[in-house]
Amino acid sequence: MAEESSMALPQFLGKAELLKQGAEARVYRAEFLGKPTIVKERFQKRYRHQVLDEKLTHRRTVQEVRSILRCRRAGISAPVVYFVDYTSHCIFLEEIMGSLTLRDHIASTKQSDSCPELELERLAERVGQILAKMHDEDVIHGDLTTSNMLLRCSREDGESDLVLIDFGLSYISALPEDKGVDLYVLEKAFLSTHPNTEALFEKLLEKYAASSKKSSAVIKKLDEVRLRGRKRSMVG
Repeated sequence: MAEESSMALPQFLGKAELLKQGAEARVYRAEFLGKPTIVKERFQKRYRHQVLDEKLTHRRTVQEVRSILRCRRAGISAPVVYFVDYTSHCIFLEEIMGSLTLRDHIASTKQSDSCPELELERLAERVGQILAKMHDEDVIHGDLTTSNMLLRCSREDGESDLVLIDFGLSYISALPEDKGVDLYVLEKAFLSTHPNTEALFEKLLEKYAASSKKSSAVIKKLDEVRLRGRKRSMVG
């Protein structure tokens, strides 16, 4: 760990900036090997049996790293994994500098005086294309929201790069059902966060369908999941 190599991990994290703590992990900002870094630490759950907790935490850490690496190998933008400590369940990730969440970008674009519809449609199509590529690699994100997608300005051509983040609930699966649920989670989050964007989400799905040879089975499962969701809403 360069200078950090002589420092115990708790001491290192003690000097890092705590950004947030959820039910599963703490997220820190730090510098690692001279680079801006996000550190994700999965902590012990006292309410679970210690052996079971260790197995589950280890598996989720492995799944998260595996999903990120598989995406990057496929040419999908995701944070670089700098280092993984499987003993303490810590993942050291590239901090995506100069970025904006897709959620904030959509909100600001809709308020602008220029033609937001055309720009947002192009953006929705890019998201659909990237998610089709991700699912073709059998990566299920598990928590697709516009807050877990970042737009990073590219220095080469000025066009923003779309980066997927927060793979904490991700796993590998070839099942169309799992991919359909992944899209359903995004649809629910998308429409609740960005009201009156049904047509925009349809553009996303159209591009997804056109970008993957496996998409027909996934869209069919998405329709089935939607139906189940509506039935639950009626019963509830």
